[in-house]
Amino acid sequence: MPNYAVIDLGSNTIRLVVYEVKDDRRKTYSSKDFKSLINDKVMAGLSAFVADDGTFTDDGVRRAASVLKGHAKRARYFDCKRIDVFATAVLRNAANSAEAVAAIERESGLAINLLSAADEAHLGFVGATCDRTIERGTLVDIGGGSTELTRIEDGRDFDNVSLGQGSLSSYAAFVRAILPTAEEMDAVAGALFERLAALSDRDAYRTDVVYGIGGSVRAAAKMSAQMSREIVRPKTMTAAQIRAILNLCRTDPDAFAHLALKASAERIHTLVPGCLILDTLMSAFCARRLDICKYGVREGYLVERVLG
Repeated sequence: MPNYAVIDLGSNTIRLVVYEVKDDRRKTYSSKDFKSLINDKVMAGLSAFVADDGTFTDDGVRRAASVLKGHAKRARYFDCKRIDVFATAVLRNAANSAEAVAAIERESGLAINLLSAADEAHLGFVGATCDRTIERGTLVDIGGGSTELTRIEDGRDFDNVSLGQGSLSSYAAFVRAILPTAEEMDAVAGALFERLAALSDRDAYRTDVVYGIGGSVRAAAKMSAQMSREIVRPKTMTAAQIRAILNLCRTDPDAFAHLALKASAERIHTLVPGCLILDTLMSAFCARRLDICKYGVREGYLVERVLG
């Protein structure tokens, strides 16, 4: 059975997943046709290497290339048939995007596929539906530097858009310390609401159920499990449960911090911004429930771009 490596070069993390594929000659694939052998992430924080003028810095290039070379070395232990790298918002939105991508490619020795916002949203839908059928709803992918929205109708994805605000960029723009104050929380939510108001047809995303992918969504589920003293993170969350996380941060930040360290220590600074984005979206779309999907953009990239 062949192995394939996919490296996700994101705004917050650079993650390597090596997949074992049962049969790479199939025409269609589901989650039963592959499994991950390793899932290794580095909290690179690449969005911190974007200068005031919007350019991605030379230090950022060196940091990204260093992590990529380490991931590639690990992938080669598994005799991978291919090693694919894709990048998202942090490089896509950089003022020197093409130059930065080329510099990272030269230094790492790896080719990088820079995904458009629409491609990222579509591949998130492909990945999310690897293990389930979604007939109708809105898919939300909260990344470090952006949030992708996908409208789903009759099992197909439409109106893929990217909001230029993610959990890490929200933290960097509005939060001074580790946890945000009440005023800073309001600023994060207000900025996202302004982006939603600029959409040509926000009502197109109205739905009872929002489907969530990405690390920020999983972190919210882990935090909810800590607050309710559950061992396993929930597969679904209500709007009230997300608001409860935010209310705890507002009313008792010390208790919140202790629970957040247990839930997701590496995301303690982006947990609240991610939940604020979720809460704002669910309120704007009149959604009552969030379903947490196991698979996302990386699996969509594997199925559609690697295996074809």
